[in-house]
Amino acid sequence: QLQLVESGGGLVQPGGSLRLSCAASGSPLDAYTLGWFRQVPGKEREGVSWISASGRSANVNDFAKGRFTISRDNTKNTAYLQMNNLKPEDTGVYYCVAKESWAPGDLLASRTYPYWGQGTQVTVSS
Repeated sequence: QLQLVESGGGLVQPGGSLRLSCAASGSPLDAYTLGWFRQVPGKEREGVSWISASGRSANVNDFAKGRFTISRDNTKNTAYLQMNNLKPEDTGVYYCVAKESWAPGDLLASRTYPYWGQGTQVTVSS
């Protein structure tokens, strides 16, 4: 059973940066498509970004374009979300998610992903 553990959240000023990490265990990560979701106060959970099992394909949601970058290192069983130019509206809980690479589904839809981490809090405030 794949298990995911996020880290790297915290308090940062507007315009600052954070790098979230997602450490996987229980199964080789290279069999999974990975993603990041967030739960922002007052809004529904939304997809942030996804990356294919090989790392050759990736995408970010419109609000993250030009600011967030997803990456992965399958040799370390770890995925990352680099977040730059953070804004107060980015405040929320960020979740690492995974699905088997062969499974179909909208890659920015939460229902697509059966595996979820516990989340890490990101707070952007001055």
